[in-house]
Amino acid sequence: MSMEPDLFEEEDMGKRVMHEVRLFFIALQFFTRLPIPRWVGFDARWLSQAARYFPAVGLVVALITGLAYILATLLWPQSVAVLLSVVVGIWLTGAFHEDGFADTCDGFGGGTTTERVLEIMKDSRIGAYGAIGIMLMLALKVTTLIALPPATVVAALLIGHPLSRLCAVSLIWRMEYAKENGKAKPIAEHMPNSEFGIAAVVVGVVMLIGLVSGWMPLDGMIFGILLAGLSSLWLARLFKRRVGGYTGDCLGAVQQVAEVTFYLGVLSAVSY
Repeated sequence: MSMEPDLFEEEDMGKRVMHEVRLFFIALQFFTRLPIPRWVGFDARWLSQAARYFPAVGLVVALITGLAYILATLLWPQSVAVLLSVVVGIWLTGAFHEDGFADTCDGFGGGTTTERVLEIMKDSRIGAYGAIGIMLMLALKVTTLIALPPATVVAALLIGHPLSRLCAVSLIWRMEYAKENGKAKPIAEHMPNSEFGIAAVVVGVVMLIGLVSGWMPLDGMIFGILLAGLSSLWLARLFKRRVGGYTGDCLGAVQQVAEVTFYLGVLSAVSY
């Protein structure tokens, strides 16, 4: 019997695996400052497919910020360690999501029409709504993490970053892009169920590890997921009503809000 069909199947499988690896690195390059190997290359068509690895990028960010937190606790108090880990996360992502959150606060806080909301969000200058919003959001994130036990902080970071990015990806999966052009337009094409499934599997695996490790209480995870999901749903409905869909800034806003609400849910269930 000829073995040529098997060889062709193995070759095709190898190409598919390499393509998925490339998509992960493209997502990592798009959403962080981290360098990627030169052999990855670039094709604009890959950007729309790379969104499936947004939660995986969140896991990379979580691993680095979690390590920063652990190392910082060896030298400084919990409050300093948490703040440094948040700073590291902001640097890694280039404040990409925080900027989107601030722009969303400005646009939806100051705009009364769809056109005006989008115009304000496009402005690179930050306004009062954005400045106040980002300060309060970061303060809430830091103080919530400080209130958690050290081991739970690490687990919360490892779950919160991928989960919040899955919440953002859900907008790409279920909603339409609100503008003809924009910084998120390359990744704003319709996401098939299979691609969203890949994103969800990454989060599911991380959650399972968090539970098995014992660092994350089950009720805390449930409350966190519930709050992150409800807050994302509320924002999605707001975006649909006010601008007819989502923008790149909206994705950043959902990520930030879902992350901090997940931490709040975990904190609500932690007992000392």
